Amino acid sequence: MKSKKSVFDGDVKYKWSEKTILFLSDIHAPYHHKDVIAFLKHLKKLYKPDLVVSLGDLADFHNISFHDSDPQLDSAGRELEKLQAFAKELEKLFPELVIIGSNHGDLPLRKAFAAGLPASMIKPYNAIYEVGPGWHFIDDLTLVDNDRYIYCCHGTVKDGLKLTTQRGVNTVQGHYHTEFNIKYASNPRDLLWSLQAGCLIDPKALAFAYNKHQVNRPIIGTAVVVNGHPVLEPMVLDNNGRWVGE
Repeated sequence: MKSKKSVFDGDVKYKWSEKTILFLSDIHAPYHHKDVIAFLKHLKKLYKPDLVVSLGDLADFHNISFHDSDPQLDSAGRELEKLQAFAKELEKLFPELVIIGSNHGDLPLRKAFAAGLPASMIKPYNAIYEVGPGWHFIDDLTLVDNDRYIYCCHGTVKDGLKLTTQRGVNTVQGHYHTEFNIKYASNPRDLLWSLQAGCLIDPKALAFAYNKHQVNRPIIGTAVVVNGHPVLEPMVLDNNGRWVGE
């Protein structure tokens, strides 16, 4: 299901202290925010990223979830068609993209395993999304700059700073839609940070109806690391829930 072994598998030696990395927070296509492509075009123009990394849940795969699916939403086939159309738009914008494994993004493989099917019987993700070899589907990503690290994952601990202190490295996470923050910790050796990237969903989509009674709402935005420094980029919305623009 993953891409064939690429330079992004395992620890990657990468001078992130001298680079710009744009992270794509949870998009959950086709239940993404209507203005996500325009917003990401703006960020690409603003930051000119050297590397673009999706933190997972690029796709929602609502209809094949292990949870109940809303009968008013699309069938699995129609949902996939919409996902592929979105992926084509995103691939034009980011022909090179690293996609980290996630609970929603890996649903095709998880469902296959639940049915007793080996991964070798399932299409690779590039074929499912109908994208080229520039998209690299991996489990997680560690960027190594001399003896300093950034660990990028979908999300393992809601408090990103806890993950940072556990691993002793800088960390970037998605998954937790209401978490959008930068936190710091220091030790005798280094100043470390955690970066929680929010999400880029359409909060009004029926796929997220489970959240309607929660007090904490999803925070729409994403994150960048510029020359080793974490930056938050909120998508500021108007009263109709649309991006206000640059």
